[in-house]
Amino acid sequence: MKYALLAIVLVVASLALALDGQIGIHDPSTVVLCNGKFYTYGTGGGSLVSDDGWTWRRGAAPPRRGLAPDVIHLGDRYYMYVAANIGAQPKAAVNMIWSKTLDPDSPDYKWEEGGVVASSDGVEDSNAIDPGAFLDPNTGKLWLVYGSYFGYIRLVELDPKTGKRVNPSDQPRNLAINCEASDMIYHEGWYYLLATHGSCCRGADSGYNIRVGRAKKVTGPFLDTEGVDMIQGGGKLFVGSGGRVVGAGHFGLLDLGEGVQKFSLHWEADLDRGGASVLDIRPLLWKDGWPAAGENLKDGTYEIESVRTGTALELAVEGMPVGGRVARGGRGARGGGGAGVPGGGTGNAGRGAGPPGGGDGRGIFGGTGAPIPPQDVAQVSASWPSGNIDVRMANYLCQAQQKWAITAVPNAGGYPGSPYFKITIAGTDRTLAASNDAELVVLPAFTGGPEQLWRMDQLADGAWRIMPKSAPNSKEALVLSAVGSSFATLARFDPKSEKQRWLIKTP
Repeated sequence: MKYALLAIVLVVASLALALDGQIGIHDPSTVVLCNGKFYTYGTGGGSLVSDDGWTWRRGAAPPRRGLAPDVIHLGDRYYMYVAANIGAQPKAAVNMIWSKTLDPDSPDYKWEEGGVVASSDGVEDSNAIDPGAFLDPNTGKLWLVYGSYFGYIRLVELDPKTGKRVNPSDQPRNLAINCEASDMIYHEGWYYLLATHGSCCRGADSGYNIRVGRAKKVTGPFLDTEGVDMIQGGGKLFVGSGGRVVGAGHFGLLDLGEGVQKFSLHWEADLDRGGASVLDIRPLLWKDGWPAAGENLKDGTYEIESVRTGTALELAVEGMPVGGRVARGGRGARGGGGAGVPGGGTGNAGRGAGPPGGGDGRGIFGGTGAPIPPQDVAQVSASWPSGNIDVRMANYLCQAQQKWAITAVPNAGGYPGSPYFKITIAGTDRTLAASNDAELVVLPAFTGGPEQLWRMDQLADGAWRIMPKSAPNSKEALVLSAVGSSFATLARFDPKSEKQRWLIKTP
């Protein structure tokens, strides 16, 4: 993958849209999918549920409440690990409960107690709270990390068939210090420990931030990019405060398949929501072997450029050069005419006599001597056909038919972390859509049909996958795909190909 794309695309979407609905929660668990719905659970028994991962509502509280629960789906069971202090910190215990479903309306919804899987006695250098469950894809073993600032982040092995502790008499392994709310993931030969540093529970004065180290073994040592062990306080910054949100904590992996990974977290304070602690979901990117926090796309005007070809998506109309056509001549270089040389000039055409770039307007390289304003789309679109128009790809020339307004559509639903968008020629209502024959077309106006709603997923290398909510007469999920350097179509997504990878760039 071309990780060099990452820095380009991150700049574009510096301010992401917040999740919709009721998203107030503290210390959310990993977001888990159950029967087509997304669930997460927080400190104190709070829970959220969503049909699409974008609009959330309050969910049912589990029977056991405590601190920073985590949930994992294994086989036909959902295991929840939830901690509670016993008296004063750091005496605590992590309990396991399980159910066959997370849907309280299902006849299979029933939480069963599974007992204590980890604990701290109040004297040892550990506080058994903030559990994070991890299934090793290489060995099939189940692990639990836990702990807080009172001591070490620790690791114990669990039984993936029962969710209970394997060999309770075994000593936990120490992995990190000076952090809490830890979780573990695996990627291309490395284990990554993500943990939250800084102060919590102080609203907009919280210093929470998520840091990461990696190891070749699940048991560590977990080193950061400077080679500092997390057990010595190391950790590479993954995400911290920014914009109108403060205090990033509680990483959770949401793997949507086909190379699309996202992560959940909470912000200690969302200033646009009165300083409330809220859930967020963002793209998970990878750069030079390290996880990086992506951003969900925000409304704006963009160039849509193919990673494979470097050409830009455009409306298939005759373009007009920005600033007008340059005549092949001298003083009449911008449309005037002179004597002696057909089309203008007096011997200064092309590479003839006189300075080709003197800056005084002479010659085809001289320019106008003043900034050229953006094209007026209302002016150039006067000659465009009034009905449906095809799309194509071409070299990007800053022309109006190449600039796309990507705008969130209210009350149209969404997908994990983001709403659906409409994609229109900027300054017009001409709307990109999937056609009846599973191709691309630009319609005269936006009507809100599913073929006009677009999902924008940022991929691991920072490029974007662009797909309609649905394509007429197609049962497959299709995405925007480049064919050669001049044609775009809809096709099945191939995670290994650059055909369906796009840069969303500020024009």
